[in-house]
Amino acid sequence: MKTTAKTHLALCVAMAIGSQSFISSANAQETPNDAAIEEITVVGKSVSYANNQTSDEMAKQQSSLTSALAVIDNLPGVLINEGDTFGSDDWSTTVSIRGFQLSLDEQQIGITIDGIANGNSNYGGGAKANRYIDTENLAKVEVSQGTGDIASRSNEALGGTLNFTTVDPGVEESMLISISGGSFDAQKYFLRYETGEIAKDTYAWVSVSSSENTDWITQTAENEHDHLAGKFISMINNVEIEGYFSWDDVHEANYQRISLAQFEQNPDSDRLNGEWTGIPYVDQVYRQGWATLRENLFAYLKADYATDNFEISGNVYYHDNEGRGDWVPPYVVDVSADGDGVAHSELVSGNTVYGGSALGQLYYVDSSGFALSPTDGCTSSITAPYGGAGPEYDPTCYAQGAVPVGSYRHTHYQKERFGFDADFAWYTQINDMDNTLRGGIWYEDYNREESRDWHKIIDSRSGVEFDHTPYWVQYSREFPVETMMLYAEDELDMGWASVRLGVKRFYVDLERQDNFDQSNTAEMNSDSDTLFSGGVVVQMPIDGLEAFAGYAENFAAIKDTVLERDASTLTQVEPETAENVDVGLRYVSRDFNASLTYYNIKFDNRLTFIAPDSPDGIDFLIGTNGSYVNVGGIESSGFEASLSFNVTDSLALYGSFTYNDSEYTDGSIDFPEGNTVFGSPENMAVVSADWTRGNYFIGASTKWVDDRFIDAANTQVAEAYLVTDFYAGVSLEAPVQGIEAVDLRFTVNNMFDESYLGGIAGQSAWIGAPRTAAFNVQARF
Repeated sequence: MKTTAKTHLALCVAMAIGSQSFISSANAQETPNDAAIEEITVVGKSVSYANNQTSDEMAKQQSSLTSALAVIDNLPGVLINEGDTFGSDDWSTTVSIRGFQLSLDEQQIGITIDGIANGNSNYGGGAKANRYIDTENLAKVEVSQGTGDIASRSNEALGGTLNFTTVDPGVEESMLISISGGSFDAQKYFLRYETGEIAKDTYAWVSVSSSENTDWITQTAENEHDHLAGKFISMINNVEIEGYFSWDDVHEANYQRISLAQFEQNPDSDRLNGEWTGIPYVDQVYRQGWATLRENLFAYLKADYATDNFEISGNVYYHDNEGRGDWVPPYVVDVSADGDGVAHSELVSGNTVYGGSALGQLYYVDSSGFALSPTDGCTSSITAPYGGAGPEYDPTCYAQGAVPVGSYRHTHYQKERFGFDADFAWYTQINDMDNTLRGGIWYEDYNREESRDWHKIIDSRSGVEFDHTPYWVQYSREFPVETMMLYAEDELDMGWASVRLGVKRFYVDLERQDNFDQSNTAEMNSDSDTLFSGGVVVQMPIDGLEAFAGYAENFAAIKDTVLERDASTLTQVEPETAENVDVGLRYVSRDFNASLTYYNIKFDNRLTFIAPDSPDGIDFLIGTNGSYVNVGGIESSGFEASLSFNVTDSLALYGSFTYNDSEYTDGSIDFPEGNTVFGSPENMAVVSADWTRGNYFIGASTKWVDDRFIDAANTQVAEAYLVTDFYAGVSLEAPVQGIEAVDLRFTVNNMFDESYLGGIAGQSAWIGAPRTAAFNVQARF
């Protein structure tokens, strides 16, 4: 523990303990409300760190077509940006909390599903919450903005943890059918069947859904998403058993990042084309050639046993992830030394080269398969994309009859992981004070495979169809990783205050195995030091008001993706660490709830991915896709505030405000010390109102996001934006015989069609989603 962190913690504890009197230190719960409006408490648990949870109203502000991530955007400190309103592109999804990022470049925020590790959130082999949970099956999301619970299963949780929880089965047999339609040809069909009691004290549900939509820019994408899930809960004597499974299959078209200058020139286009032109250089930005395909199978089985003074729980889980990412390079790679007077074998189906390196590129060939050179002195007339092309790409620089050739490049991802958790809690008394000792273990073993192959486009003049036999398998690698976390924590409830102290440690072993070159292996460990955490919660003289203060040392293990990068110097790459201090006030009552938190974070060894794609073009031949480097650190401090107020029985108001100051420290490699962390806004504010009377409900929410820098040099600014979401609906009880209820809901996101830059990664940005409407009908039987 460093001196600055100790000082912060001492001040926080002194402020909290200095308070007088107390009330019960039980966790803050949602207060029963006899009024028609739903309880909108977003203040989280009574713990020594900042945390919030989503409300029913936040879910209503998003349509059933949106991803599970969208519902947390109104919570303090949280910024969610997705390529479109429906979240139908993982490539363009970003999350920012207190200057920490979850994006293409960085994975610094933990995600768990019903408390179980999600297996990393990176694009290449990771999976975010929307791959595990259908929106209709989402119960709530618990957000720990900084510290998080010591038992949280994630080795990415530098900047907090998002725990997405699934709905529990109901006690009565029933069926829910949901049908949605929306802008950009969006549609979704969802069904969930609740079994009721299928055996003694055993309940379950099973659900299925299918959705699709196009992109909002060229409206030529064919996004498809299918999801199957089920859950059961059973009580056998004193043991509660819970199981869950989900299967998710998705085909997404990607959005492309653009520069600030490109946005100012045309804010309605990401420069991907909807039509095939027959010119490979232009068709490298053909939208349907930028694709993400993923299939995820996930299942867990939990057991909990409790006595009066002891509790033990555990679970086992399994996850299989496979898929690929697609691009359309504007050439065929010459990988075979065919010799003089011999046509290029890469152009003949069935010839596959494994490994090796590029000998050159083929742009145009004659009818016999021999490479052609452009006419001497020819100047290309192609001006887009990426600033234009040289003569080798321009068909007008070749004699009549020249045949363009191009590739369809696949990066294949596969990941299989197995893990288990085990926890205990022992409840005792020390001098009439309640004491809780808890501890546990998390173990996970996974193997990730990645390979890349190049396929010749059958006829580059006519379309993107490709030969399914690759002409080159560029590389094939495996990455076995073992993770183990141990933790222990003791909490003493003294009546007027509760105090906790905990320690945990990570043991992470990584390995790279090259299937083409046995000598190109690497292994390393990414073990943490012993990580300390502690805090205090003090009950204040005002009923319902408590003060809290906490300190935690957070850790993010080096990802196996670092081992992919030959450009990364492994001996110089270190795990990321953060020291987090929270101090604040939390108030809970029947109609008014509020929280205020001050935080200070010191983030060291920031690991950044230097990406190969940019608004200036893509180097498709970089087999390791860029490199990772430690670029110093970040210091963040700020305030987060939220409040919810039931004004009347029908009207509820909610607001949140965030001030965040995140700066680079120990600057290096174009990350100047003292500059603001790109992608992180200094200020954010949310105001929402929700009204319910009888069968009718209506609401609106407005979020303002301050200016953000697009680059670490702080030379490009994504201007502040303000987005308003609106919903209205009616609930009809028993409209016809056999139907219990029907809900009709109309949702409009970005109601005033604000034009703005949304997610930021790799020092460029995606365009924010435009106005998007959706209509949903839900019937319960």
